[in-house]
Amino acid sequence: MPPNVSNEDNRGVQSIDTIRPEVYLDESYVNKNHSNDFIWYYGEDGPWVQKPTGKGERLIIINAITKSGWVPGSKLVFKSTRKTGDYHGQMNWELFKKWFTEMLLPNIPEQSFIIMDNAPYHNILSEHSPPTPQSSKKEIKKWLEQNKVYCRDDCLKPELVELLIKMVPEQIYAVDEIATSFGHKVLRTPPYHPELQPIETCWGVVKNHVARNCDFTVKNLIKQLDCGFNKVTASTCEKIIKKVRKIEDEFWTTDIKMDAQ
Repeated sequence: MPPNVSNEDNRGVQSIDTIRPEVYLDESYVNKNHSNDFIWYYGEDGPWVQKPTGKGERLIIINAITKSGWVPGSKLVFKSTRKTGDYHGQMNWELFKKWFTEMLLPNIPEQSFIIMDNAPYHNILSEHSPPTPQSSKKEIKKWLEQNKVYCRDDCLKPELVELLIKMVPEQIYAVDEIATSFGHKVLRTPPYHPELQPIETCWGVVKNHVARNCDFTVKNLIKQLDCGFNKVTASTCEKIIKKVRKIEDEFWTTDIKMDAQ
């Protein structure tokens, strides 16, 4: 995570800021039948609302936040071609790359830390990246020879992989390469730690609004989605990010204590 530095604002109140601006991005989805699970009704009359079964049509959402709120011009909403299954299956590298380069990068502060999770399309390898153990024997042998490690023609692939692991540098991800070319740096949150992604809370605010105002139509879903986004303000994002930094500090403190044992 980005290093924090302490400052005092013009009221003399200590605040925490980072050396470089933070941008948190993420993808999510919402179904047209996304609504509250509970309703009020008179027991003797029975429930008077009949909720449609199934989740129905869904919208995929991509967006990003900073401490100033949603990144202007970065919201992308499109209709999914599938009603069930993991929504990540509706995303791919080409779509993410187009959004990243055309809608995100032009609208974020200079030299930002761009923070994301480990979705598969975030981790597509660059063409300049070294091969992996899963690469073909021919690719591994070629890379080793380009780096002046010459191998016998009768070497087995496991032997080549062993050499590769010993000397291969870190993998180069395509999105990192793009970000670096614009002066930014990509950081990834550890797997299974959504508490380190403040935008997850923003999705909760948006989806709660949609659920409270659901009429089970796509037209209304789109309308309420926009209203839900408006409920996430700069103040909201600043508070959430401050809370995430506190969690990060607790992790650092725990790590230091464990290292000292």
